[in-house]
Amino acid sequence: MKRTIHSTAIVSPKAELDEGVVIGPYSIIEDEVCIGKNTVIGAYVRVFNFVEIGEDCKIYENSVLGREPQDHAFRGEETKVIIGDRTIIRENVTINRATSEGQATVIGQDTFLMEGVHIGHNVKIGNYVTVANKSGLAGYCEVGDFANLGGMVGVHQFTKIGKLCMVGGLSKVVKDIPPFTLADGRPARIYGINKVGLQRAGFNAMQRKQIKEIYKKLYHDNLPLRQAVEMIRKENIDDVIVVEIVKFFDNSQRGFAPWPHGHVPYGDVEE
Repeated sequence: MKRTIHSTAIVSPKAELDEGVVIGPYSIIEDEVCIGKNTVIGAYVRVFNFVEIGEDCKIYENSVLGREPQDHAFRGEETKVIIGDRTIIRENVTINRATSEGQATVIGQDTFLMEGVHIGHNVKIGNYVTVANKSGLAGYCEVGDFANLGGMVGVHQFTKIGKLCMVGGLSKVVKDIPPFTLADGRPARIYGINKVGLQRAGFNAMQRKQIKEIYKKLYHDNLPLRQAVEMIRKENIDDVIVVEIVKFFDNSQRGFAPWPHGHVPYGDVEE
């Protein structure tokens, strides 16, 4: 399929555009840019050097991809933004390059960034993630696959949000949110298991019960956290759910969001 570049767009002849790429009016594509097959760039989009965009992406008006990081430590080194296939980036989204030579800010496949989202330097977002309007992720944050962040969520630098988490709108996330949980508030606290998200992802009743029991041990059995993690690790060392949760707890830098004792220890117990 033929590439389509609007007459008002400015596209460097050094940029690599695959077949079927569409560049809209007044957009600017710099030299060191690679855009995959059938990706559509809307009007007034600015794509700076060192950006790689996958296939079948849709990037809407006034988005800015690959600007230098908003980081005092940045010294002009060559870093990247990498965007996976079939990602949708709505209007006014900003995605900054990484800090430190050879590093990248990474957006996974099939991710949906809604209007006004900001993705800071060195952020890693997994696949099938949704980030709603006006949310902001500061430098070095990580978001696991299938996570969902509501509108106007603010995520502190170095904070991790686990796989299949749901974070409520307007939340202030300053501690890590473990996989498969629901979080909300300022600061964000855990309120239960993401039962609906788990069902949609194909987790059966036995798996959901297992997740609930793991978090009961971690948060509500009055064991020291490190001891509880080791106990869970030894009980089911090869189980994929256990591996996901234990790995998350092992890699935390900022500690974990609390789970208030006033709530049911492991969410909705009804199956």
